[in-house]
Amino acid sequence: MTLTDLLLQQTINGLSLGAMYALLALGFTLVYGILELINFSHFNVFMVGSFIAMGVLQMFGLTGQDVILTGLPLVMVLLVTFAVTMVASGLIGVAIERLCLRPLRNVKGPAAMITTIGVSYILFNIILLSVGAEARNYPNPMPNVRLHINGAVLDIRVLLIWGVALVLMAGLYVFVQKSRLGKAMRATAQDAEAARMMGVDVDKVVVMAFFLGSALAGAGGLIFGLYYNFTSFIIGFTAGLRAFTAAVLGGIGNVPGAMVGGLIIGLIEALGGQIAGAWTDVIIFSILVLVLVFKPSGLFGRVAPNKS
Repeated sequence: MTLTDLLLQQTINGLSLGAMYALLALGFTLVYGILELINFSHFNVFMVGSFIAMGVLQMFGLTGQDVILTGLPLVMVLLVTFAVTMVASGLIGVAIERLCLRPLRNVKGPAAMITTIGVSYILFNIILLSVGAEARNYPNPMPNVRLHINGAVLDIRVLLIWGVALVLMAGLYVFVQKSRLGKAMRATAQDAEAARMMGVDVDKVVVMAFFLGSALAGAGGLIFGLYYNFTSFIIGFTAGLRAFTAAVLGGIGNVPGAMVGGLIIGLIEALGGQIAGAWTDVIIFSILVLVLVFKPSGLFGRVAPNKS
């Protein structure tokens, strides 16, 4: 494989990883934009989502490395799996907000953020104790169809990941920009009290932010399983930190910024893994530190007065 083919292959891999990180980063940015809260439980909502998706695929009779035929059955299986996973993950996010965070809404200080860390460990240990510590092989419903671009390989699984991520990110952007509830979310993010005085149901907006963010994390968990063909109780930590880095890089609270940040981090991971090897994580998290020190508003964010 020539250097050009190698770079092309790693770019393909990086865009796939970036799509997953972007979906996960959007959850951080939606919640932070409205509440100025870093939701650390989001890490493990992503992880739980991957197990929910695995269970749905197994309900269709898929285990290990089974493959089903292409066509309508495959399309229906994937649509149902994405739908169930996203709804279930979204409801987990709503439960976290209603049961754990709403009572702390008016409590100043880091209490709410610390609570999300505790919730994250609860989810972590629920999966560890109920499923076990060993990694699980992921059902693979995708047909073995590959496209060769010179020396690089582009398989149908990657095209699925790109397509689903693009549809979800575009759908979220249109929802936030054009829908009545999306405008309410933007108004609440700008000034919650003013939005409340204008008749916006702020509690409803917060619930929707948690539902959408957690639903996208669930979709990211399914994409992780399809891409790596395994899942485990530990996947949330590393993927979550990289997604958080992506959100900060793009400008946390900025929806397009989270998308672009996710793609950048995915490309850095893929290309850096080829060039820098085990130093890739050093590069990624150095970016997090440098952005926080020199440009805390990120690439697309803007400095605004702290609402607290």
